[in-house]
Amino acid sequence: MAQYGKAEYWEERYTRDPEPFDWYQRWAGLKDTLLEYVQPSSSILMLGAGNSRLSEEMYEEGFQNITNIDISSVVVKAMQDKYRDKPGMTYVQMDGRAMELPDQNFNVVVDKATLDSILCGEGSTHNAQKLLQEVSRVLQANGVYVAVSHGQPSYRLTYLQRPEFGWNVKIYTVQKPMMGMTASLSSDDKDNVHYVYVCVKGEPAPKGDGQ
Repeated sequence: MAQYGKAEYWEERYTRDPEPFDWYQRWAGLKDTLLEYVQPSSSILMLGAGNSRLSEEMYEEGFQNITNIDISSVVVKAMQDKYRDKPGMTYVQMDGRAMELPDQNFNVVVDKATLDSILCGEGSTHNAQKLLQEVSRVLQANGVYVAVSHGQPSYRLTYLQRPEFGWNVKIYTVQKPMMGMTASLSSDDKDNVHYVYVCVKGEPAPKGDGQ
């Protein structure tokens, strides 16, 4: 089993294979869901950006305030070079569990497979909690955390619905793209959808639905 929870895995992987690579989905697959929550003026944090084309595709559609972080210095350096000519698109080497970023700094945090990667590693519950605490900290008071995941709600909501975050979690599904375009972290992934968890900060959960 690949060590998706380990920084060394990603350093070695991006050194060996510098080609752009997208886990799960690209912008075309996420756009209809995300446009309700992300505006071109939004300040966006891309968590575990890797060498995904998602930021580039969003940038080309007018989202031009994107901070990309990744634990791998190899991929961050490559992306800094690649996007030198795109003002407002920055890449910084950083661990999502301990972000050197100010409180309440972003309108939107986008996480495509980062939470899933951490949940594949040792100390997964503790590390996932640290990641989500940091996400909550850097989000503005009415900010939105978007987690694109292969994990079903029964597994993910235990992390996302913790009372200290105060997030109202909405669940969307998007069809998986044809294989070859994107990849999955999980070989036992039999569903034909990915889950998009949209966690809205400071918005009360709806009453009367048994929550």
